Amino acid sequence: MRPLLRRGLALACGALLLGGCSSGGSPDGGRASTAGSPTAHTSHSAPRPAPAAPVRPWNVHPASVAALGDSITRGFDACKPLSDCPEVSWATGSRLGVDSISSRLTGAGPATRSWNLADTGARVADLAAQAREAAAYHPAMVTVLIGANDACTSSPGTMTPVADFRTDFGAAMAYLHKTLPTTQILVASIPDLQRLWSVGRSNVLGKQVWKLGLCPSMLGDPDSLGAAATARRTAVRDRVVAYNKVLAQVCGRYARCRDDGGAVFAYRFGTDELSTWDWFHPNEKGEEQLAALLAAVAFRPQ
Repeated sequence: MRPLLRRGLALACGALLLGGCSSGGSPDGGRASTAGSPTAHTSHSAPRPAPAAPVRPWNVHPASVAALGDSITRGFDACKPLSDCPEVSWATGSRLGVDSISSRLTGAGPATRSWNLADTGARVADLAAQAREAAAYHPAMVTVLIGANDACTSSPGTMTPVADFRTDFGAAMAYLHKTLPTTQILVASIPDLQRLWSVGRSNVLGKQVWKLGLCPSMLGDPDSLGAAATARRTAVRDRVVAYNKVLAQVCGRYARCRDDGGAVFAYRFGTDELSTWDWFHPNEKGEEQLAALLAAVAFRPQ
C-alpha cells in the first residue's frame, strides 16, 4: 500500500556401491572366495536413514528488533489521516493495546530496543537502503513486511516484475545475513489486496478516498464487476501471490530466517480493522491482529 539447511548418513559396513559387507571377506572387494558361495551383496541391506533435519537456530527471546517495510509497519492512516502512527505499529508500537513484537521482548521498554525504519510508500527496491540503516543498530531481530506498493501501481502493467522483485529482495536478504550473521529475520507475507478491496468497497466515503489514487491497480473503479475490472484485480492478486512465493523461497535459503507461511495474506480483515480514513490500511485493531499473527511466528519454539 502506497502512503505500505549435513545431513548425517550412517555408513553401512563397506561401500554399498562396491558390493556391501561380507562375512568372510576376501580382498577382492567382497566377492566370494569359493565358487557357488553367495555374494555378500544382497537385497537385504539395511535401508539408508533419512537425512537429518537442517539446524535452523532461532532465539525466541531476542533483545531488540528493527522493523523494515512500508506504510503498514508505519501505521499509516491508523490514527489520523495521511499520517504515520508508529506507536500502533504491529512491529514496534508502544501502545499497550497493540501488543507489538517489540513490546513482547524482555528487558527495557520498546522505545529503547526497537527501531522502526519502514517508510510509507516503500517498494522492495527500497529495502536495501533500509537494511543498511538497520545494520547500524545491530538488532537481534529484523522484521520485514514489503511488497504491497510493488502491486499497488497505476495499472497491472506497471507492477514490479516478479524477477526484479526476487533480485531486490534477495540482495537485501543477502546483505543482512552477511553484515548481521547472528541476526534473525522475520518475513511477513503481503496482505490480500483483493480482500481489502472487497471489504472496503462497502464504505461510500472510503471509495471516494480511493479515487484520489490509492492503489489504483486494485481499487480503481471499485464498484465495477465487469470482465475488465475483474481481470485487473485478479492480475494484481496473482502478482501478490507470486511475490509472497518469492519472499518464502528466499527466506528459506537462510537458517536464521522465518516466514509467516502466508498467515498475513490469509487473514480476513474485517471493516472494524481498517482505517476509517481510507478503508484500506489497517487501523489500530488491524495492527493488533498483525502483531498477534506475526508474534505467533516470531516467538514459536523450534
